[in-house]
Amino acid sequence: MKRLLILLAAMAIASLAVSACSTMEGVGKDIQKGGEAIEKKAKE
Repeated sequence: MKRLLILLAAMAIASLAVSACSTMEGVGKDIQKGGEAIEKKAKE
């Protein structure tokens, strides 16, 4: 569980840093994509 939380935090930070999006809509999409990646990894 701790590893998953660390991965989630890293993905969220990376997606925000890479996109450099200044709109709330863009940030929401970035966070959603990060969550989807984590979900996919958790199902493996």
